[in-house]
Amino acid sequence: MKMLLLTVLMLPFCSCTGHREKIRPDREDITESVYASGIVKSGHQYEVFSTVNGIAARWLVKEGGMVGNRQPILEVLGEAARLQAENASIVAQNAARQANSRRIEELRIHVEDAKLRMDQSAVDLQRQRNLWAQQIGSRNELEQRELAWKSAQNAYASARLRYDELQREIGFGEKQALKNLEISRSAEADHSVKSERGGKLFFTFVEEGEMVNTQQPVAVIGDPGSFILELQVDEYDVAQIRQGQHVAVSMDSYKGQVFDAVVETLKPYMNERTKTFTVEALFLRPPPALYPNLTCEANIIVAQRKQVLTIPRSYLLDGNFVLLENGRRQQVSTGLMDYRKVEITGGITPDNVILKPEK
Repeated sequence: MKMLLLTVLMLPFCSCTGHREKIRPDREDITESVYASGIVKSGHQYEVFSTVNGIAARWLVKEGGMVGNRQPILEVLGEAARLQAENASIVAQNAARQANSRRIEELRIHVEDAKLRMDQSAVDLQRQRNLWAQQIGSRNELEQRELAWKSAQNAYASARLRYDELQREIGFGEKQALKNLEISRSAEADHSVKSERGGKLFFTFVEEGEMVNTQQPVAVIGDPGSFILELQVDEYDVAQIRQGQHVAVSMDSYKGQVFDAVVETLKPYMNERTKTFTVEALFLRPPPALYPNLTCEANIIVAQRKQVLTIPRSYLLDGNFVLLENGRRQQVSTGLMDYRKVEITGGITPDNVILKPEK
């Protein structure tokens, strides 16, 4: 009876464990990686903006065409800028020293006249002083001559000041008018949108006849001979990222293929909205055809170990326990892990048989 009871008690356990998946720990290579998503960008890719508002009159370079440094790519219609430049030219001509020569000559003559009057007053005063010394004339006449001489001095000084002030005013006005003309001509020239550096015109945002403003880009230009990966890494993982780390890249454009890249730079600034950091990586062997803004997913390899004891992650219980074949929970120490397996650094050996936990 006792043997029969023992057999009956063990039947549930055997039926429970007999059909469950089980494995033995295995030795293999394992890598730990950080997931990142992003896009492909051409080298030195940038958006081109217009410096003025207006109408897109004519594209000078078509999409897919090559452009040089500071080459005009789009004409923006701006009649107001042309009129302003013409008006500034008229003002500059009117403010020029040559155009004000009559005013300058008039004051110069006035200065000369004041100088002659002052000199004559000085002669008259000296003559009156000589007469007064000979007891000829009156004291009142002498004082009148002295007053006339001082008045003539003041008149001459005033004439000189007005002449010098006019010269300064005309000189300043001329320089200011010429500078305004330069600014107006520059603004008129700004209606021709130019590339900042050479490259390929990948995309245009506006059609001819549409409105252009200074807030929205009009085109995208970049280097067609080089491409980079712009990846977004979560702030939780950013401390593990280092220059030179290997990157495995997959793209929807090349399904089933994985491309190798290497971390080039980590931009030390977090996007507050997405809570991510930007990592730039370079292809080691790029795909045969690439285009800006292709989407991609990447795994940045942050650690790698050779021939270590591993088990599938699905066999791990509560983070650091496994279920042995006899049904006992065994605590283990873990190391690296990837999406499929986890390194075991202690607690079990390759001889142990581990049961897969029930869901």
